[in-house]
Amino acid sequence: MTFLKTLTAVAISVALLAGCNNDSNVVKPIEPAEPTNPIEPPAATNVRFATYNLSFDRSSLQELTTEMQISATEQEALMSKWFKGELTTDELKVAEKVIQIRNVAAIIQTERPSVLMMGEFNNDGLGENQDAINGFRSNYLAVAQNGLGTTSEEKKMLAPIEFAYTENFSTNTGLLSEFDLDRDGQNALPGDAWGFGFYHGQYAFGLLSQYPIDTDNIRTFQSFKWKDMPGENNPTITNCDELKYTIPVGMSCGDEWYTPEAWAQKPLSSKNHVDAPILIPTATGEKVVHLLLSHPTPPVFDTLTENNKLLNRAEIEFWNDYISNADYIYDDKGVMGGLGSDASFVVMGDLNADPESGDGFLDSIQNLIKHERVNIAATDGTYAPTSKGSTECVEQKEGSCVDTKYPDRITSTFGLRVDHAIPSSDLNITDSGVFWPASFEEGRLLMDDKRVGKWGNGKDISSDHRLVWIDATL
Repeated sequence: MTFLKTLTAVAISVALLAGCNNDSNVVKPIEPAEPTNPIEPPAATNVRFATYNLSFDRSSLQELTTEMQISATEQEALMSKWFKGELTTDELKVAEKVIQIRNVAAIIQTERPSVLMMGEFNNDGLGENQDAINGFRSNYLAVAQNGLGTTSEEKKMLAPIEFAYTENFSTNTGLLSEFDLDRDGQNALPGDAWGFGFYHGQYAFGLLSQYPIDTDNIRTFQSFKWKDMPGENNPTITNCDELKYTIPVGMSCGDEWYTPEAWAQKPLSSKNHVDAPILIPTATGEKVVHLLLSHPTPPVFDTLTENNKLLNRAEIEFWNDYISNADYIYDDKGVMGGLGSDASFVVMGDLNADPESGDGFLDSIQNLIKHERVNIAATDGTYAPTSKGSTECVEQKEGSCVDTKYPDRITSTFGLRVDHAIPSSDLNITDSGVFWPASFEEGRLLMDDKRVGKWGNGKDISSDHRLVWIDATL
């Protein structure tokens, strides 16, 4: 029995547990529509920008969509059996996915961002199918969650949160190229996709906003070629003496990795680079803030080349050049140039880069957080986002948390500061934070409960990343 079939069957049985006795026993897909009651934007005195890698990287879009369509009533029936220890093996698999999604929703409801960049939220590859993202909004975010944790016996119900505006974006992950990019003699996923993924749309990202998104002026850079960034070159074979990796037949140490044809077509973005302007009403008129969204490839898993390290650096360097209004940049519509010198912006996303440590090259992320157009107080000063949970993680040497220069700035269970919200210097930042409760703080079960999954933390319970936020007063 596949997981999808199991999930569907369990969803139907849960509906029966909830007392349904007619045709409503069958779980029906929600309509991909906007909320029935349009949401008024909050008062524009303070805007909270947040980025969160949700770790919703399911094995298919349909799997995620089915989970998102489980109603609150059906979720409650599952959780009632979870607390009583009465779940079957198949029901437990579904319940643990519900726990993860509910905890992620509770974290969002706790921090209450006005704007949220959501990493690892699968889509159809093109960003057209809205079923999963609308299910998340309707069945989880718009439903009061327990701020102490879905698995807590005690209750502290949070206010639902709604976002009137949403965008899904197309992605290079799982988009099969026509080339043997990994040099294994065949053309197949995931190794020969333009961005790593087992299907088109895996590891995509989306956007939720309580302010209008200026969709007519969104710029995407999915097709921008790596070769067209000044100073970038075809990666070469440099790891020549490692017995674990065999140089492909016909190639030698120092050879360029991609064929000339593949290098000519290789996109820079492992997923996408997006400039999404939002429109914020203020006392002096409408304020436009450009959300610069991306999720660069992690600088690990390299074999014979430094391909991923080089690509990660280039994907971040793109934003350095974009906010410097570099004239070489072109978007997917062919429009040239970067961001105007008077534009406000926030660079948001899991950039897979820590400015102090890690496996990647540090220069691009260091240059970005200290760029002349960036509010450095919010990236490397008073308002750099921090938490007590990350500090405790380092002090107690939990998991991969190891000593680092700024232990309070870590944003991931693997001990690195990789999730960023980087505002322009004209934005008045008044507060910031990383949602990571320490063991003595409220909400710890949202991050750690050994009763759930294999490990009881990370993706088992919510995510292996933390929600990062900054407040801007306009």
